[in-house]
Amino acid sequence: MAQDKPLEAQIKAKAAELGFAACGIARADAAPLAGERLRAWLDAGMHGSMLWMEERAAQRASPAGLWPEVRSVIALGMSYAPAADPLALAGEGGRGRISAYAQGADYHDVVKKALKALGRWLADAAPAPLKVFVDTAPVMEKPLAEAAGLGWQGKHTNLVSRTHGSWLFLGAVYTTLDLAPDAAGADSCGSCTACQAACPTDAFPAPFRLDARRCISYLTIEHKGPVPAEFRGAIGNRIYGCDDCLAVCPWNKFAAAAQANRAFAPRAELAAPELADLLALDDAAFRQVFSGSPIKRIGRDRMVRNCLIAAGNSGAAALAGPVAALLGDPAPEVRGAAVWALARLDPARWAAERAARLAGEGDACVRGEWQAGSPD
Repeated sequence: MAQDKPLEAQIKAKAAELGFAACGIARADAAPLAGERLRAWLDAGMHGSMLWMEERAAQRASPAGLWPEVRSVIALGMSYAPAADPLALAGEGGRGRISAYAQGADYHDVVKKALKALGRWLADAAPAPLKVFVDTAPVMEKPLAEAAGLGWQGKHTNLVSRTHGSWLFLGAVYTTLDLAPDAAGADSCGSCTACQAACPTDAFPAPFRLDARRCISYLTIEHKGPVPAEFRGAIGNRIYGCDDCLAVCPWNKFAAAAQANRAFAPRAELAAPELADLLALDDAAFRQVFSGSPIKRIGRDRMVRNCLIAAGNSGAAALAGPVAALLGDPAPEVRGAAVWALARLDPARWAAERAARLAGEGDACVRGEWQAGSPD
């Protein structure tokens, strides 16, 4: 690398070498409204049970809130543009749909490794304190990425890139260096409302505003316990996340799977998994199947709960047996989802099980599932 190049150009070249598809620079104070918007969103309760967002809101509101010494933010994006249509399995009742981002390697590990490599290089090239972040720290990656010119926050609230569509994992490097900032991204959604119309649960009360409590990604990943009954039918066969609002974005036509990091290529067993196989997982088998995947973070019970909801929506009578086998599962969220799914798949079997199971059920939520009438 030519040493006479500006440091900013060297940073971007190194980022590309490490697998980042996008890199931009912003001043640490370049997203002044982000904290105010976060506070309004939290005050409205739209974060649901994600209490960690509220607990560290002051640190999340601005880079300086987390690290007062920060002067510049290097925003980075790694592409996971899928080769296949993320909506292709919508009609496959016996199979589960896993969000495109979770079908390959865990992005936390892949992006963090590349960020650390960039940080080590930068520390040698221009010695100064720095910190690297990907997702798990209280960092508002999307407003910062917009401020650094990587794209803009679309009406679905995710980052949209003219080059990479809606398919970027985001990371950030905070540094005390004074770096020349890039021009901020400009909103290019126009009058398009495709992402809003595509949402199965009406999770967008307004453009650029998401109510996480209604979002299928939240319900299948972050939400613990029973999934609210009002959303179960709309979940369909989605068992981990939801790509609908991302997949319909017209800017995706410029995103090429060839630009995606190879680590995120779908694993065969996660591209179109059979629900019957997933319903049979115990904890050890779950850990084995989802080793190296972000899915492992939600644990076996939550995943099987999700698969039971998908089974209940499948119309596949052959799944009634695997579902009934979970009526006595140790986890109440699994038992409750099994009751609901069996009622939809085999009402007669549900009725036959009801009296004996209800009498011995100690969990109030599961008793409520048994007490509910069998769906038509």
